[in-house]
Amino acid sequence: MKFKNKKILLSLCLISILATACNDDKDLDLQFVKPPVPAGSLELNILHINDHHSHLDEEDLKFKMNVGSGEEEFSVKNGGFARVAALMNQLAGERKNTIKIHSGDAITGDLYYTLTGGKADADAMNTVCFDTLTLGNHEFDAKDAGLQKFIDFLDEGGCKEKTKILSANVNFGKSSPLYQTNRIQKSQIFEKDGQKFAIIGLTIAKKTKNSSQPNADTTFSDEIETAQKEINQLKAQGINKIILQTHVGYDLDQQLAKSLTDVDVIIGGDSHTLLGPESLKKYGLTRQGAYPTQLRNKDGDLVCIVQAWQYSYVVGDLNVKFDKDGKVASCSGTPHILIGGDFTRTAKDAKKVTSNENKYILNQFKIDQVPFTVVNNDPKTESIIQPYKQQKDAFANKVIAQATENLCLRRVPGTVRDTTLSKLGDVCNKNQSVNAHGGDIQQIIAEAFLQQGKSFFNADISFQNGGGVREDIPTGNVTVGKIYSILPFKNVLVRLNVTGTEVKSILEDAMDGVVIQNNTGSYPYTGGLRWNVDLSKEKGQRISQLEVRNSSGQYELLDFNKTYKVVTIDFLANGGDYYNTMKSITGNRREEVGLDYAEAFLKYVDGMTGSVGNKKLNKLPVLDYSTQLFIDKVK
Repeated sequence: MKFKNKKILLSLCLISILATACNDDKDLDLQFVKPPVPAGSLELNILHINDHHSHLDEEDLKFKMNVGSGEEEFSVKNGGFARVAALMNQLAGERKNTIKIHSGDAITGDLYYTLTGGKADADAMNTVCFDTLTLGNHEFDAKDAGLQKFIDFLDEGGCKEKTKILSANVNFGKSSPLYQTNRIQKSQIFEKDGQKFAIIGLTIAKKTKNSSQPNADTTFSDEIETAQKEINQLKAQGINKIILQTHVGYDLDQQLAKSLTDVDVIIGGDSHTLLGPESLKKYGLTRQGAYPTQLRNKDGDLVCIVQAWQYSYVVGDLNVKFDKDGKVASCSGTPHILIGGDFTRTAKDAKKVTSNENKYILNQFKIDQVPFTVVNNDPKTESIIQPYKQQKDAFANKVIAQATENLCLRRVPGTVRDTTLSKLGDVCNKNQSVNAHGGDIQQIIAEAFLQQGKSFFNADISFQNGGGVREDIPTGNVTVGKIYSILPFKNVLVRLNVTGTEVKSILEDAMDGVVIQNNTGSYPYTGGLRWNVDLSKEKGQRISQLEVRNSSGQYELLDFNKTYKVVTIDFLANGGDYYNTMKSITGNRREEVGLDYAEAFLKYVDGMTGSVGNKKLNKLPVLDYSTQLFIDKVK
């Protein structure tokens, strides 16, 4: 558009939002541009979950309380995705400027994923219609094709807007179906009350590459460097309110907060961290810090960090107020631990909880300021999950293998301890091989964990405590339900980098549990490791002839100076059953694999040769039993 009249030209130059340049000596091309949004304060309400790991069903939460007749144990229904949906949708309708976030590991960990490949999770998630999802490491468990499949399930949902899927540090290789697609973004810009803010996704790098199964040419960039680069690009666009939506763990979240400039809020996942008040400890829950955890970024400005535990147990509810400069003025909130409203006593033949006792319990929660929140299941979500639940329940009755002989249960070898535990009677309790080497089923499970660890990160050794395995397997049919009865706890696999010296120390700790604490459940079973034990000797001298199985299947002496990749359950990694040395292995020497331990055994059985239902579950060769020689302490 050309102008010769200078008065008209001058008038147009004064309207800066319409012109890109003014020069009365040259022709002018006008370009209509949107004016920048003026600075202003913003209140944002962030509703979030993480690491639900295909756990769609409600479970039982147990706690102790005195309601007038001494301390008793009570149980209440906890979590379930129908409660997640109910509360998130309720709060979204009540609050202004809400955004709904899932910080990764939506899939893997329950039979819902095993049976549907993520469709059950996607359908449940689409009753919430999350604004954003960060890729977790377990989104890559079935390679990039599995991730694409899960995304397709999400996209088939009935949400008005597709969930934005974020990860700034994933670099899809040419072999990936996601290569050069724009479905996964580094960040996303949102606008509320005329104010723009950005959310950046981050996926834990080394763990995803080494402990999950992305395509070989799909890589992950450094989390801190990537985050700062994306923040700088967003700042250059005039975005001054920055949220990191991470799946990197609570420790790295804190490091990110301190290392980065211009970061304001971090909504995290991966480490399954429960944040909240100290009063949670009264109810047997281990909290790792405050909700929100408040730190200072590299500029000295306030950063608010939150995480919402695990397994559909918690909905995080964070309120953030930004000042006119885009800095956090304040943040506060509640990690709603989702429960039903009816309590039961766990003691056998105990009386029912009265309505007055029920009210007393709920009132005590308020007094203690513990964030238990009574939520009724969302009917729509329940109805969507129900067909998958029926499929899951039917699968539990499915025969997946044949035990060729009795696989006996025994915690400790010998003829003194735990010699009446087997439900199969004397055929196991007086079995010479069991007396010499310990439980057949414990040893098989340790081997199963080792093989799953090898598939994830080339594990060298596995550890399982004898008490974590609860039943024998008699000759005959083995069902899915039987596997979950054998391994009934909520344990998941963990990777540890352990020196040979520490391996021996872990074994000595476990023997201490048996000898000193009289805790037979501590007795260790391992895959890829074997030894002789003499419980009559002093600690440090009980274990001898300690050998590890190499890649050729041959045994060689354990190298005390070498670092081994160990797979175990989180219960032991956290120091359970007196595994104190294991508890000390933290930081970058520990990574959460996240696979449910019963599902790990199920995968092991499923991977055996033969058709489903006819796979042969056999005893391991005696030379692969962890206990090669057992001498008990004379009582």
